[in-house]
Amino acid sequence: MRLSCTALFLWLSLLPAWAQDWSENSELPGQERCFNSHGHRVCLRDGHRANILNLNQNTLRKYIIKGSAHALNYPVDISELQLPVKAMEKFFNADSNSALRRFIFKISKKFAPFKNFEDLFNWVGLHDYPKTTLEKGPNLIADMGELEEYPMGVSVKNFNHAQAMTFSCAACHSQDLFGTKVLGLSNRFPRANEVFILGQKALLASNSLLFQILIGPSADDMEIYKNSRHAIKFVGLKEPQTLGLDTSLAQVGLSLAKRADDSYATRSRFVRERKSPLAKVPADSKPAVWWNLKYKTKWLSDASIDSGNPVHTNFLWNEIGRGVDLKKLENWLEVNKKTIDELTAYVFNTKAPQFNDFFPEKIDIVKAKRGEKIFLNSCKGCHGIYEKGWGQENSHELDYEKLIATTKVWYHKKTIVKDVGTDPYRHQGMTYFYKDLNKLKISQSIGTRVVPKKGYVPPPLVGIWARWPYFHNNSAPTLYDVITPAKSRAKTYIAVPSQDKELDFDKQKNGYPSAEYIREPYKSDSEYFFNSNKKGMSNKGHETMLLDENGREKLSHQDKLDLIEFLQTL
Repeated sequence: MRLSCTALFLWLSLLPAWAQDWSENSELPGQERCFNSHGHRVCLRDGHRANILNLNQNTLRKYIIKGSAHALNYPVDISELQLPVKAMEKFFNADSNSALRRFIFKISKKFAPFKNFEDLFNWVGLHDYPKTTLEKGPNLIADMGELEEYPMGVSVKNFNHAQAMTFSCAACHSQDLFGTKVLGLSNRFPRANEVFILGQKALLASNSLLFQILIGPSADDMEIYKNSRHAIKFVGLKEPQTLGLDTSLAQVGLSLAKRADDSYATRSRFVRERKSPLAKVPADSKPAVWWNLKYKTKWLSDASIDSGNPVHTNFLWNEIGRGVDLKKLENWLEVNKKTIDELTAYVFNTKAPQFNDFFPEKIDIVKAKRGEKIFLNSCKGCHGIYEKGWGQENSHELDYEKLIATTKVWYHKKTIVKDVGTDPYRHQGMTYFYKDLNKLKISQSIGTRVVPKKGYVPPPLVGIWARWPYFHNNSAPTLYDVITPAKSRAKTYIAVPSQDKELDFDKQKNGYPSAEYIREPYKSDSEYFFNSNKKGMSNKGHETMLLDENGREKLSHQDKLDLIEFLQTL
């Protein structure tokens, strides 16, 4: 049987989507450049995988639109841990002196003061959808219709004649950056873990009869409640060390410890919970940005996900942390391959917000060029090389915007891990449960393998200016602190939302302003206070390259400012 040219072309255009290499041997495409750096051989490539599925442009555009929608409205419809929307509305509309309010207050004093969904969502740290073109960031935010009545990150699904609510990827991976909504940028103050903690208290302290008496739910709302109450029994939870950090790693490990020790981590009330160090040992980290995925071949801050599509891993971890039946999830992943491909295409194609779009023509090119020389001398071996417009032969013909643009990124052909002395608790945390993950049949079917590493990935620095605070545990409030030896870094700081470009951002040091410049109410709110002396929150490390052979600091104050000027162009 012969194929026509058109049919053959169509068949070949679909082939790369399922032929993509997700193995531990995958490499970045492009030209290769190798050199010695600080005694180590480094090989970089100038390609990336922004079009990870190798789709034609028309198909890629369609996948990106669908993928953005999946990021905003959680697509896993077999997830059991959800809120019944109508029942929640009844709670919010209840009289403040009602038995319902008194009961909830008894369970959690934090939950009772919420007067409506808006109060709850503000506390969770969610951001509104863009209302004008000026509020739209570099990454598509799909038109979500009625869902836009809620903020980004709220997910609502029809459940028979009711509605069930949960939270989507955007809850932890979207940010309001000085009025611009950026999907794919880390949420600085996510409270997703705390939501689970509140929900667990409420669900386990009540029962079906009490829920019926207090709420008077519909039959469908009652089923949503029962499903959630069952699923939460298999969820292990832990509160983050401080606002801005995430305990999803601990939640996965502790949840597996509540299940049977078999290939499906079977849920059973007869299983005795196994002890895990994650109950006491911190392993917190910040949510990651998405646009770096295109330059990486291994996943998470410690590259411990050695193979497999990170979107698969995200769904697996999310659902273990939501108490799902893994046989149902395995089937869902098999049936919904296109959904996974659409979300994969979107997250790999995301772009970083540009400093110049927020602070037009504020970069001093002369200083930035000096900073580039410092970077190439001290940083390229770990963080790659970033070619600039000003380095081109025709640079004299270029306007300001093209001069400061990055024309090419050279990054490691295979993602590397470096132990530069930063706080070890996050990467150590993976050692406590990776065997449980690897023996799951679902991990094997999707090709996900966990290999704990010692250290962290020196990340690509595209959009680094927008990613403060720094290090995996948020322990460095500014870029200036990152390039200053640990003994001289700020030991404590006060965080503040990125709402006002003048008040909430130190442009010179690139990050949070000094404590005396933090505005109220954040200055007086202890939740926004970060203390690097706490276990798991140390700001040590990342300083060998900053010191000479005699232990003296290499960079002057002006050198640091020049280096930051260069980093702000990336």
